[in-house]
Amino acid sequence: MSTTAELLKGAAELFPDEVVTSAHVRHLDLPSGAGRFALITLDNGLDHTKPTTFGPASLANLNAAIDQVEKEAAAGEIVGVGVTGKPFIFAVGADLKGVELLKKHEHALAIGKGGHEVFKRLAGLAVPTFAYYNGAAMGGGVEVGLHCSYRTVSKAIPAFSLPEVFLGLVPGWGGCTLLPNLIGAEKAVSVIIENSLNQNKQLKGRQVFDLGIADALFEGADFLEQSLIWTANVLKGDIEVERPVIDRGEAWDQAVAKGRFIADGKVHGAAPAAYRALDIIAAAKNGDLQQGYDAEDQALADLIMGGELRAGIYAFNLVQKRGKRPAGAPDKSLARPVTKVGVVGAGLMASQLALLFLRRLEVPVVLTDIDQERVDKGVGYVHSEIDKLLGKGRIGQDKANRLKALVTGVLDKAEGFSDADFVIEAVFEEIGVKQQVFAEVEAVAPAHAILATNTSSLSVTEMASKLKNPERVVGFHFFNPVAILPLLEIVRGEQTDDASLATAFAVAKKLKKTAVLVKDAPAFVVNRILTRFMGEIQNVIDEGTPVEVAEKAVEPLGLPMSPLVLLELVGPAIGLHVSETLNRAFPNRFKVSPNLAAVVKAGKRGFYVYDSGKPELDPEVAALLRQGDVVLTEEQVRARVLDAVAQEIGLMLDEGVVAEAQDIDLCLITGAGWPFHLGGITPYLDREGVSERVNGKRFLAPGVASVPA
Repeated sequence: MSTTAELLKGAAELFPDEVVTSAHVRHLDLPSGAGRFALITLDNGLDHTKPTTFGPASLANLNAAIDQVEKEAAAGEIVGVGVTGKPFIFAVGADLKGVELLKKHEHALAIGKGGHEVFKRLAGLAVPTFAYYNGAAMGGGVEVGLHCSYRTVSKAIPAFSLPEVFLGLVPGWGGCTLLPNLIGAEKAVSVIIENSLNQNKQLKGRQVFDLGIADALFEGADFLEQSLIWTANVLKGDIEVERPVIDRGEAWDQAVAKGRFIADGKVHGAAPAAYRALDIIAAAKNGDLQQGYDAEDQALADLIMGGELRAGIYAFNLVQKRGKRPAGAPDKSLARPVTKVGVVGAGLMASQLALLFLRRLEVPVVLTDIDQERVDKGVGYVHSEIDKLLGKGRIGQDKANRLKALVTGVLDKAEGFSDADFVIEAVFEEIGVKQQVFAEVEAVAPAHAILATNTSSLSVTEMASKLKNPERVVGFHFFNPVAILPLLEIVRGEQTDDASLATAFAVAKKLKKTAVLVKDAPAFVVNRILTRFMGEIQNVIDEGTPVEVAEKAVEPLGLPMSPLVLLELVGPAIGLHVSETLNRAFPNRFKVSPNLAAVVKAGKRGFYVYDSGKPELDPEVAALLRQGDVVLTEEQVRARVLDAVAQEIGLMLDEGVVAEAQDIDLCLITGAGWPFHLGGITPYLDREGVSERVNGKRFLAPGVASVPA
C-alpha cells in the first residue's frame, strides 16, 4: 500500500458519515486519431442536484483511479488523462461535515496532506492531464483542476469559486500556491480574497475563461464532446495553449498589499484566514510549489482547529439547511395560492417590494397610494428597474414587456384589491396609520386574502386588533436593500392562523428569501439586537467617550461596517424611531439618545462626512453633541457592548422570540450581513466567554460552532 493510501485510510476513520465520491475510469478513442484516452468521472451516486465532495475515502478512490492511469501512462497505453464530474456538478471541495468533527491538530494536518498528495499525482503523470469543469466547482473541486496541465470550462457553469476564506479557511489543496502562478497574483487575490469576502461571490464560466483559469470555453449542451475534440487537437499539436508571462516583480507585491487592504476593510484583522492566505500567496512569488503546499498544510491545520472555521461552517449550515427548512413553519399543504398581489404605498420601499413580487411570482401586482403622482412614480420605478434588467441582458424583451404589463397602479383600493390574494402595506411606521390601512383593505379584499405588514418594530397583534378577521394578518418584515438582503422575518400575531402563516412561508420561498418565524415582540430580532448594540455605543458617546474610540472598540468583531456607518445606512430617523419603540417596551435597557435625537432634529443623514474619501465626524454633528465626562477605553466599551448583546439575546430566547439561538444567528447573517467567521453572534459570545459571564451558560452546546470536546 502506498504512503498516500495509508494516510487516507487512517484519516477515513475520522469521517464516519462521509458521502463517498467514486472515481470511475473509462477509456475512449479521441477524435482524429489522437489516441486512447482515460477519463476519470467524479460521482457520489446521489441525484444530480447533490454536490460531490472530497473526504478521505473519496480521495482514496481518486488515488486508486490515478494508480490505474499512472500504470497505463507509463506503459504507453494512453496519451492523456481527463477529469470531469457528473452532470451539472464537477466537485465542490472538502467534506466540511467531516472537517468540523476533527479534534486534533495532527488529524487536520493529515487532511491537508492527503489532498495534496493525491492531487499532486495528476501533475506528475507521464502524459498531459485535462480538467473539464462541466458544472459547479468550488474549493477542492477547483484545486484538483489546477493540478492538471489544461482546463476547459462550460459556459453554463453557475458557480465557480475558492470560498475558503469566506468560511475561515485557506484554499489548502494548492489554490493559494497554484492560482497566482497560473494567472498572476492580482487576479488570484481577486478570486481568493476579494470574491470570498464579498459574500462569497461566484464566477460564471465566461469569467473563469477570461481570467485565464481555463484554456477553452464551450457551450454546456455538448461541453464534454467539444472538450474532447479540443483535447485531441492539443495532443496532436494543432492547438497550442499560450499563457501570459507572470509578473513576479513589484506587481506581485502590490497585489498582496491590495489584498491586505481589502481584508482590513472587511474583517479589520478579526479573522485570520484572509491573512494566512495572503502570506502563502506572497511566498508563492518564488515559484517553489512544494514550499507553498507545506505552508497550505500548516495553515489549513491551524485554521481547522480554530473557532472562526467552526463558526463559518456553522453559519454555512444555517444558511444552506436551517434557512431552507424554517423552524416552526406550519404544514405547507395549508398554504393558499397567490395569483395577485396588492401593495399599499408607492414609495421606495413599497416599490422595491412590488418589483420583488413581480419578478419572483410573475403575477399581477397593483400599487396604491394617496395621490396619482405617487402611484405613477412607484409604477415608473418598477418599469425603470425592468428596463435595467433588459439592458444588462438578464431578461429578454418579451419578458420585459410581460412584466411591465403585470404591474399597475390605482388610487381606489376596491378597484385594485378586490381579487388580490396577498396584500402588503409599506406605509408610515405609526400604529394608527397602519390600523387604518388594514381596515380599508379588509373592507375590499377577498375573505381569504393575507394582510401582511412590513413593519420593522410595531406590534402585529395590535395592528390586527380592530379587524373582523385578525387571523389573516402576518408580519412580513424585509430588510433594505430588499433585492440583496435575504432575510424575511415572518411574524405570527396572537391570532394569526396556520393557513395564513403557511401562505406567508410559501410566498417567502417563491421570493427566494430566508424566512425565520418570529414571535410578535418589539422590533422582532434583527432590529432589537442592533438597537441594543448601537444603543450601547450611543450611550458611551453620550456619557463622554470620544466617537472614534467607541467606533473602534468593536472593530475586532470584523463587522461589515461600524455602528455609526450602519446607522447612516438605516437612517438616523428610523434608528431613533426603533429605539423609542423599544424604550417604551423595555425602558431599563433601551435609552433614547439625546444626541441621536438632536442629529435627527437637525436633519442630518448621519454622523460622518466623506469629503476626504473616508468617514470623518461631521463638524455640524460635533457641534450638536453634548457629552458627559465618563471616558471609557476601547476594551471597556467592547465589553459593555458585548455584555449588553449577550443579555438581550438571553432574554429573547427566554421570551421565545425565536425557537433557538441558531435563529438569532441566521437572522443576523442574512438580515444584517454579519460575517460567517462570527457565526452570526452567539458562537463569538461563547468563544469569548461573554455568554457565561452574563447569562451563566453558553448559547450553544460544546462542539456546535466550536471544537468538539
